[in-house]
Amino acid sequence: MLLRQVRDTRADAEAVRAVAAAGGGAAEGGPAGGEGEWAGPRGILFQRTTRHLAATDPGGCWLAEDAAGRPVGAALAARREGLWGLALLAVVPQARGKGVGTTLLRRAMAYARGTLRGMVCAPPDPMAARVLRAAGFTLHPLMRMHGTVDASRLATPDGPAIEGGRAHRDLMDSVDRRLRGGAHGRDHEELLRHCRVVVADDLAGSGYCYLDESGGVELLAATSRRIAARLLTSALLSLPPGAAAAIPRLTAEQEWAVDVGLAAGLRLAPGGYLCLRGMRPPAPYLPSAAFL
Repeated sequence: MLLRQVRDTRADAEAVRAVAAAGGGAAEGGPAGGEGEWAGPRGILFQRTTRHLAATDPGGCWLAEDAAGRPVGAALAARREGLWGLALLAVVPQARGKGVGTTLLRRAMAYARGTLRGMVCAPPDPMAARVLRAAGFTLHPLMRMHGTVDASRLATPDGPAIEGGRAHRDLMDSVDRRLRGGAHGRDHEELLRHCRVVVADDLAGSGYCYLDESGGVELLAATSRRIAARLLTSALLSLPPGAAAAIPRLTAEQEWAVDVGLAAGLRLAPGGYLCLRGMRPPAPYLPSAAFL
């Protein structure tokens, strides 16, 4: 087996996508569903994310190849100030049980040296839970919410929440540092290419919420539950009538989000694990699978 860094190229992004689609992974870095979902817009977004991480964190992004040069495993990890995060760990089925995943995880975790905290969003997979627990992570069960928004059931937001952009990056980085000990930095630039962001900043606190084109909450961070609920409500109300919405990756600490989702008529279901090291679940906070 050959282990090499993932390059910021279309070919390497496609190789990582192919491995993730075939093997799933210990981190929830790609779209749910079958090959059709991976080949569609969500799969294209995954490849762009892979190239972004390969460019910003080459030391955390690794591809395993067999003797014939075929990709059999991949790991994508990022370091943001004092926080290390694993966005993907995947091995194709025919290469499992041969130490590929263990080797990739060891190499990705070596990139965590010098950081104090770690975060992984893992799918509801027993193997993923076992691997990450063995690596020293505390597992926090996640919930998810999905369905069609009933805007008539949502209360009017208690204050302003505006369309954000690059001008709000300093504000968003400040919120990040307060909640998770590290700013997203250049990740915000990448998120703004694919998502809308709603921002709030007043005496009640500060925060932001990214909403993707399919109505999913990609990332939300706020300094108070009041601001978080306002942002989530405003984001859901901004969707077209009858649109589907999704609020993934809810820990038990995010009851404010559960309340907003239930009020909007969304359904609640189990959804994997938030795996943490050196930190408690940040709140109010809804992590991104890829950017954590």
